[in-house]
Amino acid sequence: MSWKFDDGTPIYLQIAERIRAQIASGELPPGGKIPTVREIAETAGVNPNTVQRALSELESSALVASERGNGGRFVSANPDVLYKLKHDLARKAAFDYVYRMSKLGFNRSEAQNYLTEIKEEK
Repeated sequence: MSWKFDDGTPIYLQIAERIRAQIASGELPPGGKIPTVREIAETAGVNPNTVQRALSELESSALVASERGNGGRFVSANPDVLYKLKHDLARKAAFDYVYRMSKLGFNRSEAQNYLTEIKEEK
């Protein structure tokens, strides 16, 4: 089954972002093997070169490393790298939330109060 891609962002960046989310959530655990370029390309329904570019992007940020002797790419086991990833994604999500709420007419304080209300409902 093909992934759904947004027309406004290059596909390789969307693939990299999805893999980042899988790493942050633990779906791809620290030290775990990343699916092969071919596997990701088939699942995503894209050209393998696009996947290669996405994985190169992740390697440049030290989230993924190639290990020739072990055959393949692996998620970083460096806790500092993984901590930074989680906090960068959380910060982006928070900014996105504030931005979207502002588009609905909420100020920052109202947006924060809304989160508090939702938390109390749980």
